[in-house]
Amino acid sequence: MPRDGSITRTAIMDAAQSLILDQGFAATSVDQIIAKTGITKGAFFYHFKAKSALAQALIDRHALLDKAHYDSTLAKVQSLTSEPRAQLLLLVGILADEMEGMTEPYPGCLYASYCYEVQLFDDNTAGTIVDALLYWRKELGALIQRVIDGHPPRFDTKAEDLADMVLSLYEGGFILERTHETAGLTGIHLRHFRQYLEMLFPETSAHEA
Repeated sequence: MPRDGSITRTAIMDAAQSLILDQGFAATSVDQIIAKTGITKGAFFYHFKAKSALAQALIDRHALLDKAHYDSTLAKVQSLTSEPRAQLLLLVGILADEMEGMTEPYPGCLYASYCYEVQLFDDNTAGTIVDALLYWRKELGALIQRVIDGHPPRFDTKAEDLADMVLSLYEGGFILERTHETAGLTGIHLRHFRQYLEMLFPETSAHEA
């Protein structure tokens, strides 16, 4: 085992995540993870007492990275403009750019993979997924509500519904990219959503981006 045990732990998690996204959690065995990483079974169980512990560690890591991604993107748009509508359009535009820039179909999302097999996980693991998705709804929904307050929408809408749409576009886009073996579809869908937002919330200032 390397002196830096974190290297081995990360390698285990990376290998497991790749396998889970490809074939599901139930079909992914400890032996497959060991074979993919080239470690011993003892090394695996040194870092993870059971497969369930690995599952929790994976979703914890995924949720933290997901939150950090949203927070950093929001901070970026907030540094560019203080106007909520412009912030929202910039944010969705950045998300679209990221996904359109992919050269391979996105491998998938652990949230979706786990949800398909939710009966295999304990309440803590399932709760992590719920909390992560609610974070997007809460934070993005708060931004959208500020847009609604300043730019009355053309159609009846709720901030949290629009926030959930972003997640739906991601998860659905990942499925379509893998099915059609075509990268960038998620970004295209996000771009269309941005155009919808532009129509939904009319400009009230000629100075908006």
